[in-house]
Amino acid sequence: MFIQKVHKEDREEFFELLEEFYHSDAVLHPVPKTHFERAFNEAVSQSPYSTAYLLKTEGKTAGFVQLAFTFSTEAGGRVIWVEELYVRPQYQGKGMGSEFFRFLEEEYGAGTARIRLEIEPDNARARKLYEKMGFQSLDYLQMVKDKPLDSFHTD
Repeated sequence: MFIQKVHKEDREEFFELLEEFYHSDAVLHPVPKTHFERAFNEAVSQSPYSTAYLLKTEGKTAGFVQLAFTFSTEAGGRVIWVEELYVRPQYQGKGMGSEFFRFLEEEYGAGTARIRLEIEPDNARARKLYEKMGFQSLDYLQMVKDKPLDSFHTD
């Protein structure tokens, strides 16, 4: 497997993957396509908050990963959020998720206190994989307050 950062010329492929992911059983609901544009722009802008990778095998794109970075007092340092990890169905079960997490540890391990991710409660296969890699459930109820897109300022 080859792991490649998403670049500006990968826009259409990245959008195609997001479309597949947000219409899969791995998420609660689809998101507006305007969010795809914002995610892509953030990932390719050298932002300190986000980056994305394409997962390639045999010259074909097998999936993608989007990461977000933050700091946590609770964790005692930098936290990497695996915002999205999507492997196309025909490539699932071939070790790509495990391989990406090895890459993640090598690439970002130094100075990282926690790697965090979310899964759908019904996604037993993903849960089993993540538990095998040492992830544990947090007993938090997650809450959000979404703001209208036009209220965000990117200056």
